[in-house]
Amino acid sequence: MAWLRSALGAAVLLALFATGAMAQEKIRVGVLKYGTVNWALDAMTRNGLDEENGVDVEIVPFAGEDASNVALQAGDVDIIVSDWLWVSRQRATGADFTFAPYSTSVGSMMVAGDSDMKALGDLKGKTIGVAGGPLDKNWLLIQALAKKNYGTDLAGENDVVFGAPPLLTEKARSGELDAVLNFWHYAARLEAEGFRTLISGADAAMEMGASGPVAALGWVFRDSFAEKHPKAIRGFLAADKATKGLLESSDAEWDIVAPLTKAKDEKTLQTLRNRYREGIPSRSAAEEEADARTLYRLLAEIGGEKLVGPSRELVEGTYWPGLADGG
Repeated sequence: MAWLRSALGAAVLLALFATGAMAQEKIRVGVLKYGTVNWALDAMTRNGLDEENGVDVEIVPFAGEDASNVALQAGDVDIIVSDWLWVSRQRATGADFTFAPYSTSVGSMMVAGDSDMKALGDLKGKTIGVAGGPLDKNWLLIQALAKKNYGTDLAGENDVVFGAPPLLTEKARSGELDAVLNFWHYAARLEAEGFRTLISGADAAMEMGASGPVAALGWVFRDSFAEKHPKAIRGFLAADKATKGLLESSDAEWDIVAPLTKAKDEKTLQTLRNRYREGIPSRSAAEEEADARTLYRLLAEIGGEKLVGPSRELVEGTYWPGLADGG
Protein backbone atom coordinates (compact mmCIF):
# COMPACT_ATOMS: atom_id res chain seq x y z
CA MET A 1 0.00 0.00 0.00
CA ALA A 2 3.00 2.29 0.28
CA TRP A 3 2.98 2.80 -3.47
CA LEU A 4 -0.68 3.87 -3.29
CA ARG A 5 -0.01 6.39 -0.53
CA SER A 6 2.91 7.74 -2.55
CA ALA A 7 0.81 8.04 -5.68
CA LEU A 8 -2.00 9.77 -3.79
CA GLY A 9 0.50 12.19 -2.24
CA ALA A 10 1.94 13.03 -5.63
CA ALA A 11 -1.55 13.58 -7.02
CA VAL A 12 -2.36 15.97 -4.19
CA LEU A 13 0.84 17.92 -4.81
CA LEU A 14 0.10 18.14 -8.51
CA ALA A 15 -3.43 19.34 -7.77
CA LEU A 16 -2.13 22.00 -5.40
CA PHE A 17 0.43 23.11 -7.99
CA ALA A 18 -2.21 23.30 -10.69
CA THR A 19 -4.51 25.29 -8.41
CA GLY A 20 -1.71 27.74 -7.62
CA ALA A 21 -0.85 28.10 -11.29
CA MET A 22 -4.47 28.74 -12.18
CA ALA A 23 -4.71 31.34 -9.43
CA GLN A 24 -1.89 33.39 -10.94
CA GLU A 25 -2.94 36.16 -13.29
CA LYS A 26 -0.65 37.15 -16.13
CA ILE A 27 0.31 40.80 -16.40
CA ARG A 28 2.32 42.13 -19.34
CA VAL A 29 4.81 44.81 -18.26
CA GLY A 30 6.20 47.12 -20.95
CA VAL A 31 9.69 48.45 -20.16
CA LEU A 32 12.55 50.25 -21.86
CA LYS A 33 14.97 47.55 -22.96
CA TYR A 34 17.89 48.93 -20.96
CA GLY A 35 15.98 51.00 -18.39
CA THR A 36 16.45 50.89 -14.63
CA VAL A 37 13.00 49.32 -14.15
CA ASN A 38 14.56 46.09 -15.41
CA TRP A 39 16.69 45.89 -12.28
CA ALA A 40 13.62 45.60 -10.08
CA LEU A 41 11.72 43.31 -12.45
CA ASP A 42 14.72 40.97 -12.58
CA ALA A 43 14.83 40.81 -8.78
CA MET A 44 11.06 40.32 -8.65
CA THR A 45 10.83 37.44 -11.11
CA ARG A 46 14.10 35.77 -10.15
CA ASN A 47 13.02 35.63 -6.50
CA GLY A 48 9.48 34.55 -7.36
CA LEU A 49 7.93 37.59 -5.72
CA ASP A 50 5.41 37.89 -8.53
CA GLU A 51 4.27 34.29 -8.03
CA GLU A 52 4.09 34.76 -4.26
CA ASN A 53 1.62 37.57 -4.88
CA GLY A 54 -0.50 35.70 -7.39
CA VAL A 55 0.78 37.17 -10.64
CA ASP A 56 2.80 35.90 -13.56
CA VAL A 57 4.87 38.80 -14.91
CA GLU A 58 5.68 38.85 -18.62
CA ILE A 59 8.33 41.44 -19.43
CA VAL A 60 7.87 43.11 -22.82
CA PRO A 61 10.93 45.22 -23.82
CA PHE A 62 10.78 48.34 -26.00
CA ALA A 63 13.42 50.53 -27.59
CA GLY A 64 11.99 53.83 -26.32
CA GLU A 65 9.48 55.46 -23.98
CA ASP A 66 7.17 56.47 -26.82
CA ALA A 67 6.98 52.85 -27.97
CA SER A 68 5.89 51.63 -24.54
CA ASN A 69 3.27 54.40 -24.32
CA VAL A 70 1.88 53.41 -27.71
CA ALA A 71 1.85 49.74 -26.69
CA LEU A 72 -0.18 50.55 -23.58
CA GLN A 73 -2.62 52.62 -25.62
CA ALA A 74 -2.97 49.78 -28.14
CA GLY A 75 -3.54 47.17 -25.43
CA ASP A 76 -0.34 45.27 -26.27
CA VAL A 77 0.82 45.56 -22.65
CA ASP A 78 -1.09 45.99 -19.40
CA ILE A 79 1.21 48.29 -17.44
CA ILE A 80 4.21 50.57 -18.01
CA VAL A 81 6.22 53.16 -16.11
CA SER A 82 5.45 56.78 -17.00
CA ASP A 83 4.76 60.06 -15.19
CA TRP A 84 1.62 61.65 -13.79
CA LEU A 85 1.81 64.54 -16.25
CA TRP A 86 1.35 62.10 -19.14
CA VAL A 87 -1.46 60.30 -17.32
CA SER A 88 -3.30 63.52 -16.51
CA ARG A 89 -2.95 64.72 -20.08
CA GLN A 90 -4.35 61.45 -21.39
CA ARG A 91 -7.27 61.56 -18.96
CA ALA A 92 -8.04 65.13 -20.03
CA THR A 93 -8.69 63.80 -23.53
CA GLY A 94 -10.89 60.92 -22.39
CA ALA A 95 -8.46 58.05 -21.74
CA ASP A 96 -8.75 56.00 -18.53
CA PHE A 97 -5.09 55.63 -17.59
CA THR A 98 -4.19 55.91 -13.93
CA PHE A 99 -1.00 56.05 -11.84
CA ALA A 100 0.55 54.33 -8.81
CA PRO A 101 3.87 55.78 -7.48
CA TYR A 102 7.02 53.88 -8.44
CA SER A 103 10.04 56.09 -7.71
CA THR A 104 10.88 59.54 -6.37
CA SER A 105 14.34 59.42 -7.99
CA VAL A 106 14.64 62.39 -10.33
CA GLY A 107 17.33 64.19 -12.25
CA SER A 108 20.01 66.38 -10.70
CA MET A 109 22.09 69.33 -11.85
CA MET A 110 25.65 68.05 -11.58
CA VAL A 111 28.89 70.03 -11.57
CA ALA A 112 32.52 68.96 -11.35
CA GLY A 113 33.82 68.34 -7.84
CA ASP A 114 36.28 71.23 -8.11
CA SER A 115 33.78 73.66 -9.65
CA ASP A 116 33.46 77.05 -7.94
CA MET A 117 29.67 76.90 -8.34
CA LYS A 118 27.99 76.41 -4.96
CA ALA A 119 24.41 77.60 -5.47
CA LEU A 120 21.82 77.81 -8.21
CA GLY A 121 22.54 81.49 -8.77
CA ASP A 122 26.11 80.61 -9.77
CA LEU A 123 24.80 79.05 -12.99
CA LYS A 124 24.28 82.46 -14.58
CA GLY A 125 26.22 82.72 -17.83
CA LYS A 126 27.32 79.08 -17.79
CA THR A 127 26.98 76.36 -20.40
CA ILE A 128 24.32 73.90 -19.23
CA GLY A 129 23.39 70.51 -20.65
CA VAL A 130 19.80 69.39 -20.19
CA ALA A 131 18.49 65.88 -20.83
CA GLY A 132 14.78 65.47 -21.48
CA GLY A 133 14.26 68.55 -23.65
CA PRO A 134 13.07 72.10 -22.94
CA LEU A 135 9.83 70.85 -21.30
CA ASP A 136 11.56 68.50 -18.87
CA LYS A 137 9.83 68.88 -15.47
CA ASN A 138 13.04 69.21 -13.48
CA TRP A 139 14.42 71.82 -15.86
CA LEU A 140 11.23 73.89 -15.62
CA LEU A 141 11.18 73.68 -11.81
CA ILE A 142 14.87 74.62 -11.54
CA GLN A 143 14.32 77.55 -13.90
CA ALA A 144 11.38 78.74 -11.80
CA LEU A 145 13.43 78.47 -8.60
CA ALA A 146 16.38 80.35 -10.13
CA LYS A 147 14.06 83.15 -11.19
CA LYS A 148 12.33 83.24 -7.81
CA ASN A 149 15.44 83.17 -5.60
CA TYR A 150 18.08 84.84 -7.79
CA GLY A 151 16.20 86.71 -10.51
CA THR A 152 18.09 84.60 -13.04
CA ASP A 153 16.62 83.48 -16.36
CA LEU A 154 18.56 80.27 -16.93
CA ALA A 155 17.08 79.65 -20.37
CA GLY A 156 17.63 83.22 -21.55
CA GLU A 157 20.98 84.03 -19.96
CA ASN A 158 22.81 80.77 -20.54
CA ASP A 159 24.05 78.61 -23.37
CA VAL A 160 21.72 75.63 -22.97
CA VAL A 161 22.46 72.37 -24.80
CA PHE A 162 19.74 69.71 -25.08
CA GLY A 163 20.75 66.16 -25.87
CA ALA A 164 20.67 62.47 -25.09
CA PRO A 165 21.75 61.53 -21.54
CA PRO A 166 24.87 59.53 -22.56
CA LEU A 167 26.11 62.33 -24.84
CA LEU A 168 25.63 65.00 -22.19
CA THR A 169 27.39 62.80 -19.64
CA GLU A 170 30.44 62.59 -21.89
CA LYS A 171 30.39 66.36 -22.51
CA ALA A 172 30.31 66.93 -18.75
CA ARG A 173 33.26 64.58 -18.28
CA SER A 174 35.27 66.35 -20.97
CA GLY A 175 34.57 69.79 -19.47
CA GLU A 176 32.52 71.02 -22.45
CA LEU A 177 29.63 71.70 -20.07
CA ASP A 178 29.82 73.70 -16.85
CA ALA A 179 26.81 71.83 -15.48
CA VAL A 180 24.52 69.06 -16.64
CA LEU A 181 20.94 68.25 -15.64
CA ASN A 182 20.65 64.55 -16.26
CA PHE A 183 18.42 61.62 -15.29
CA TRP A 184 19.06 60.19 -11.84
CA HIS A 185 21.16 57.16 -12.81
CA TYR A 186 23.41 59.20 -15.12
CA ALA A 187 23.81 61.74 -12.32
CA ALA A 188 24.71 58.90 -9.94
CA ARG A 189 27.42 57.67 -12.31
CA LEU A 190 28.91 61.17 -12.44
CA GLU A 191 28.69 61.39 -8.66
CA ALA A 192 30.73 58.20 -8.37
CA GLU A 193 33.40 59.89 -10.52
CA GLY A 194 33.64 62.93 -8.24
CA PHE A 195 30.93 65.24 -9.55
CA ARG A 196 28.55 66.75 -7.03
CA THR A 197 24.92 67.78 -6.99
CA LEU A 198 24.28 71.51 -7.30
CA ILE A 199 20.54 70.99 -6.99
CA SER A 200 18.19 68.09 -7.67
CA GLY A 201 14.73 68.14 -9.17
CA ALA A 202 13.40 66.94 -5.80
CA ASP A 203 15.07 69.88 -4.02
CA ALA A 204 13.57 72.31 -6.52
CA ALA A 205 10.12 70.76 -6.17
CA MET A 206 10.19 71.08 -2.38
CA GLU A 207 11.46 74.66 -2.52
CA MET A 208 8.61 75.44 -4.93
CA GLY A 209 5.89 74.08 -2.65
CA ALA A 210 6.00 70.28 -2.31
CA SER A 211 6.02 69.08 1.30
CA GLY A 212 8.16 66.02 0.54
CA PRO A 213 9.61 63.92 -2.28
CA VAL A 214 7.07 63.22 -5.03
CA ALA A 215 7.21 60.16 -7.25
CA ALA A 216 7.67 61.55 -10.73
CA LEU A 217 7.38 58.06 -12.17
CA GLY A 218 4.72 55.47 -11.50
CA TRP A 219 3.09 52.30 -12.73
CA VAL A 220 0.51 53.29 -15.33
CA PHE A 221 -2.43 51.11 -16.34
CA ARG A 222 -6.07 51.46 -17.35
CA ASP A 223 -8.90 51.84 -14.86
CA SER A 224 -10.78 49.30 -16.95
CA PHE A 225 -7.96 46.76 -16.61
CA ALA A 226 -7.88 47.24 -12.84
CA GLU A 227 -11.65 46.75 -12.67
CA LYS A 228 -11.52 43.54 -14.73
CA HIS A 229 -8.32 42.21 -13.12
CA PRO A 230 -8.17 43.59 -9.56
CA LYS A 231 -6.09 40.65 -8.31
CA ALA A 232 -3.54 41.21 -11.07
CA ILE A 233 -3.04 44.90 -10.27
CA ARG A 234 -3.04 44.48 -6.51
CA GLY A 235 -0.81 41.43 -6.75
CA PHE A 236 1.65 43.21 -9.02
CA LEU A 237 1.83 46.30 -6.80
CA ALA A 238 2.34 44.05 -3.77
CA ALA A 239 5.14 42.26 -5.62
CA ASP A 240 6.68 45.62 -6.52
CA LYS A 241 6.58 46.67 -2.86
CA ALA A 242 8.20 43.40 -1.78
CA THR A 243 10.89 43.81 -4.45
CA LYS A 244 11.70 47.31 -3.26
CA GLY A 245 11.96 45.96 0.28
CA LEU A 246 14.45 43.36 -0.92
CA LEU A 247 16.54 45.87 -2.87
CA GLU A 248 16.46 48.24 0.09
CA SER A 249 17.67 45.67 2.61
CA SER A 250 19.96 43.34 0.67
CA ASP A 251 23.36 44.42 -0.64
CA ALA A 252 23.85 40.86 -1.91
CA GLU A 253 20.87 41.30 -4.22
CA TRP A 254 22.63 44.28 -5.81
CA ASP A 255 25.66 42.09 -6.53
CA ILE A 256 23.34 39.87 -8.59
CA VAL A 257 21.66 42.82 -10.33
CA ALA A 258 25.05 44.49 -10.99
CA PRO A 259 25.47 43.32 -14.62
CA LEU A 260 22.15 44.94 -15.54
CA THR A 261 23.28 48.28 -14.08
CA LYS A 262 26.43 48.27 -16.25
CA ALA A 263 28.28 49.80 -13.30
CA LYS A 264 31.97 49.96 -14.25
CA ASP A 265 33.22 49.57 -10.67
CA GLU A 266 32.11 48.96 -7.09
CA LYS A 267 31.85 52.66 -6.26
CA THR A 268 29.48 53.25 -9.15
CA LEU A 269 27.34 50.27 -8.12
CA GLN A 270 27.18 51.52 -4.54
CA THR A 271 26.17 55.00 -5.67
CA LEU A 272 23.46 53.63 -7.97
CA ARG A 273 22.24 51.40 -5.14
CA ASN A 274 22.12 54.26 -2.64
CA ARG A 275 20.33 56.65 -4.97
CA TYR A 276 17.85 53.93 -5.96
CA ARG A 277 17.06 53.29 -2.32
CA GLU A 278 16.56 56.99 -1.66
CA GLY A 279 13.95 56.96 -4.44
CA ILE A 280 11.72 54.29 -2.90
CA PRO A 281 8.42 56.05 -2.09
CA SER A 282 7.69 56.22 1.63
CA ARG A 283 4.76 58.63 1.88
CA SER A 284 1.05 57.96 1.61
CA ALA A 285 -0.70 58.22 -1.74
CA ALA A 286 -2.78 61.11 -0.39
CA GLU A 287 0.34 63.11 0.52
CA GLU A 288 1.91 62.38 -2.85
CA GLU A 289 -1.21 63.38 -4.75
CA ALA A 290 -1.60 66.64 -2.83
CA ASP A 291 1.96 67.65 -3.72
CA ALA A 292 1.53 66.50 -7.32
CA ARG A 293 -1.47 68.83 -7.61
CA THR A 294 0.63 71.74 -6.31
CA LEU A 295 3.46 71.01 -8.74
CA TYR A 296 1.05 70.45 -11.61
CA ARG A 297 -0.41 73.96 -11.22
CA LEU A 298 3.09 75.43 -11.24
CA LEU A 299 4.14 73.40 -14.27
CA ALA A 300 0.93 74.32 -16.09
CA GLU A 301 1.77 77.98 -15.50
CA ILE A 302 5.35 77.58 -16.72
CA GLY A 303 5.02 75.03 -19.51
CA GLY A 304 1.47 75.79 -20.64
CA GLU A 305 -0.63 73.52 -22.82
CA LYS A 306 2.43 72.15 -24.63
CA LEU A 307 3.39 70.45 -21.39
CA VAL A 308 0.15 69.61 -19.59
CA GLY A 309 -2.47 69.59 -22.33
CA PRO A 310 -5.91 71.18 -22.00
CA SER A 311 -6.34 70.90 -18.21
CA ARG A 312 -4.89 73.48 -15.83
CA GLU A 313 -5.42 71.09 -12.90
CA LEU A 314 -4.30 67.52 -12.31
CA VAL A 315 -7.23 65.55 -13.68
CA GLU A 316 -9.29 63.58 -11.15
CA GLY A 317 -8.39 59.89 -11.18
CA THR A 318 -4.79 60.46 -12.25
CA TYR A 319 -3.78 58.70 -9.02
CA TRP A 320 -5.38 55.26 -8.86
CA PRO A 321 -8.26 55.38 -6.34
CA GLY A 322 -7.33 51.85 -5.22
CA LEU A 323 -4.27 53.32 -3.49
CA ALA A 324 -6.53 54.91 -0.88
CA ASP A 325 -7.54 51.50 0.48
CA GLY A 326 -4.05 50.08 0.58
CA GLY A 327 -3.81 49.01 -3.06
